[in-house]
Amino acid sequence: MVDPKDRFSRRAQYYDAYRPRYPESLLTYMREQLSLSQRSLVADIGSGTGILTEMLLENGNTVFAIEPNEDMRKTAEARLSHYLTFKSVKGSAEATTLQSNSVDFITAAQSFHWFQVGAAKREFRRILRMDGWVVLIWNTRMTSSPFLQGYEALVAWTAGETKNRVRHEDLTGTAIIEFLEKYQAVKLHSSQVLDLNGLVGRLLSASYSPLPGEPLHEQLVRKATDLFDRYQRNGTVTLEYWTEVYAGKLHQA
Repeated sequence: MVDPKDRFSRRAQYYDAYRPRYPESLLTYMREQLSLSQRSLVADIGSGTGILTEMLLENGNTVFAIEPNEDMRKTAEARLSHYLTFKSVKGSAEATTLQSNSVDFITAAQSFHWFQVGAAKREFRRILRMDGWVVLIWNTRMTSSPFLQGYEALVAWTAGETKNRVRHEDLTGTAIIEFLEKYQAVKLHSSQVLDLNGLVGRLLSASYSPLPGEPLHEQLVRKATDLFDRYQRNGTVTLEYWTEVYAGKLHQA
């Protein structure tokens, strides 16, 4: 079985270029409802190529980007090193390397479903300051149109053929309740406009998709091209998302 920390090796370029960003309304929510300020210190856990990290840096925050995967971390460093408040850290949810009681916020965007939950919760309690927030975030694809349903069917075909899909949608509400205990939840709308290269790249950013040179890659590209040709308008298609946000505070054990 592939170690979750290694699953995105060789995918950093696709992840960085083709994963959807988060809507500006996410920062608005965090400012207005969670009291995020420019002074807040943030640990972005499983930060990947720095998609959420960059939003927080642009907000003025000091961000410790905690990422165990070498390819993903190096990609973030190449893109974000000009921010003086960017702190790249080789660490994980279970072992961040940060000092105790050192951050005001812990964020985990598209990453919580990879964590060893018990060990991560102990580590989060250790590094989070009193009254600090844990914010779990996912972009969840909508299936409200024939194109979106066709994309979901293509993802299901890919996952079924490769037999190694891990999805945040498989998490139960119980898992989040057990981790955060009490939380508030909000859903924010976002979208992603893609040309054909972008659609293929979005597929290849998933940990279970066959990369160039691997079995089924050419078949995946053909299927993606057929889907694009059927639904494109003026050379693009649009993926629609709900950005799901769960924010809570961890009580001491």
